[in-house]
Amino acid sequence: MLASTVASSLQGLLLAHKGTLVWWQLRSALPSQYVAVLITFHCQLTQRNHRRKHHQSVALLALPCLAFVSPCRAGLFAVGPESCRAHPGPVCYKKGGYLAITDANLALGRILPETFPKIFGPKENEPLDATGTVSAFEELTAAINASEESAKKPAKTVDEVAMGFIQVANETMCRPIRALTQMKGYDASAHVLACFGGAGGQHACAIATALGMKTIFIHRYAGVLSAVGIQLADIVQEAQEPAAVELTFSEFPGLQARLVGLAAIAAQQLKQQGFKDRQISVEHYLNLRYSGTDVAVMTQWVEGSDPAAAFAATYQREFGFVLDRPVVVDDVRVRATGRAADLPAVQALSTNSIPPLPAPALNSSTYFEGVGRMPTPVYMLDQLAGGQQVQGPALLIDNISTILIEPGWDATITADHNVCIGVSQQQQHPPQAQQQSQQPQHLNLHHHHQQNPPQAPPQQQQEHQQQQHLLLQQPLEQQLPDGDLGQVECDPIQLSIFAHRFMGIAEQMGRVLQRTSISVNIKERLDFSCALFGPDGSLVANAPHLPVHLGAMSEAVRFQVAYYGPGGPGEQEGLQEGDVLLSNHPQLAGGSHLPDITVITPVFNQGQVVFFVASRGHHADIGGISPGSMPPNSRLLVEEGAAIVSFKLVQHGAFQEAGITELLMSPGKLSEELPGCSGTRNLSDNLSDLKAQVAANTKGIQLVQELIAEHSLQLVQAYMKHIQANAEAAVREMLCEFSQSRGLPEVGSVTAEDQLDDGSPIKLTITIDR
Repeated sequence: MLASTVASSLQGLLLAHKGTLVWWQLRSALPSQYVAVLITFHCQLTQRNHRRKHHQSVALLALPCLAFVSPCRAGLFAVGPESCRAHPGPVCYKKGGYLAITDANLALGRILPETFPKIFGPKENEPLDATGTVSAFEELTAAINASEESAKKPAKTVDEVAMGFIQVANETMCRPIRALTQMKGYDASAHVLACFGGAGGQHACAIATALGMKTIFIHRYAGVLSAVGIQLADIVQEAQEPAAVELTFSEFPGLQARLVGLAAIAAQQLKQQGFKDRQISVEHYLNLRYSGTDVAVMTQWVEGSDPAAAFAATYQREFGFVLDRPVVVDDVRVRATGRAADLPAVQALSTNSIPPLPAPALNSSTYFEGVGRMPTPVYMLDQLAGGQQVQGPALLIDNISTILIEPGWDATITADHNVCIGVSQQQQHPPQAQQQSQQPQHLNLHHHHQQNPPQAPPQQQQEHQQQQHLLLQQPLEQQLPDGDLGQVECDPIQLSIFAHRFMGIAEQMGRVLQRTSISVNIKERLDFSCALFGPDGSLVANAPHLPVHLGAMSEAVRFQVAYYGPGGPGEQEGLQEGDVLLSNHPQLAGGSHLPDITVITPVFNQGQVVFFVASRGHHADIGGISPGSMPPNSRLLVEEGAAIVSFKLVQHGAFQEAGITELLMSPGKLSEELPGCSGTRNLSDNLSDLKAQVAANTKGIQLVQELIAEHSLQLVQAYMKHIQANAEAAVREMLCEFSQSRGLPEVGSVTAEDQLDDGSPIKLTITIDR
């Protein structure tokens, strides 16, 4: 089922101008011509909520325009966000533009100049410039290989470099799709990928594979679907009233009466625009929340159903828990939809009259990840009939789009002349979890790559491709010598991909924390941070939530590692699965100030701690001599509230409410020695926010475990170390550049001075040894 209304297509058109960008980042700056670009994208999961009608099936993907990039940062293939616009555009436009993902697809044989109109060049009368694209990629490849030569890494071919940018681009697109679906409790793999935009079909198979999706739907007007949506978009009128009542059966009649009245108002507004009764449909909604919380969920109330049960199911899916509290109706809402145009009925496909597949119009040599160059037939969509099936690899082309069918996928033409792509029945393409573990084929599995290897005879090339394809069917451990993943060499393409995955984990933890927290500090002010750490407590990825927290939590995690490690005070107790740690002490446990409470959870794999996830949130009050726990006149730490070195907030899976309550109330026991000193003044919010932090960490654990299942523990930890090494190299490079820009000697210092409010000086000296 197509998962979006045509109105969503118009939204895709409006959002398509946000640029996305890709570049090769080198340790030394490249000339300005060594730049690369990527097609921008927009993705969303349509949902059944108060804003749009949900057809439970799909993430919507659009890849309509270009973005431009510049080189340079410590050896990464990276993405985003500047735009190069349509002019000058990519190199192949012949307008002095930049090397783009469009160029990468052209260089890899995924788009063909002869199928494009001659509208390029200064006079807009020339074909796409394939020669210029290949030449620009050769220069960029030479620069990349020169940079990698110092690390004694094998040289890459033009195809590998172009494919690397596409891999990074695809992962960049997968990241928000994962975030949007998982944030709402949906599993992307259970949906259908629907894509639009002329370039969407070139990336659909790869993105579906990465997301574990088994079906792709491409509308026959995908290349201009946004424009079609303008014509077919429904007209919506909404009406809403406040309610502020508890959801009980006794309130149902009154709520229903109010909804009926609002429905009549909304429907009348549509009739005034010319809609007939048969064109109008009305949906009823209740905006519900648990008492004492401010996270409201717009819940559809279908006649004869229980809105409380529907609310609980939605809340459970989005947040992973429900509360034993009354449900409050904040307001009632109706949504009246006037159907502007009737969509054509789906035609039935007759299996008795399917003609044989026509001969390919063209043939292309197309490069595929992990397989290399393969002969690829090219079919014109207008020459294919309903019911015909095209096995990958293949290209399907019409006047508004190019669709790439990768090996292991089959495309079926529907009776309506849309394209439905599914995983091949022959299972040539592995499922998502297995495929993900195989993706890093650019690891240096063999050490005899040449930049321009001699071409073997066609028969040998075919045998080699078959061997490579079989190689990809094996677990990665079997592909590496001796099954050793501990010595995985760093590949810049895979480094970028893993960087996105790690950062995506921290970002999604933050979304869960924001949604499930109670306090204004965390939910509204966003005074929190989430991060992923290695087993030694070293930082891997810190989502950019609150700048002052960036990089600061590592000391808190390291302290807990030492506290429960050999020789530490907690060695006897140790850490077990189901334990969650809490601390906030700034002097002893790596905290910042006392209201910032850090919740740390170990991630176990086969009984061993392999990662840590942590969330730090600012709690409105944790006791002390003044509300807010930040008194300006405090002289003792206890005057600012509860100071906790280490406490198991969750032990063996059980939330220790009594224990944390005692700790948060403990400053009040000193009221005789310290007049005015109190325990926390808002315990219920503290407990709720701590549970939200635990929920955020639980989400992080789930995503880490999924990543390990996809790629293997050894590979994930190898790239964890590579990312940390890359970050160190980037900081070293920045310091060296700073030193040189200031004209410092090889070992030189810079100083700065400022004053406190009372005039007390603060002096800083930094010495840089290049």
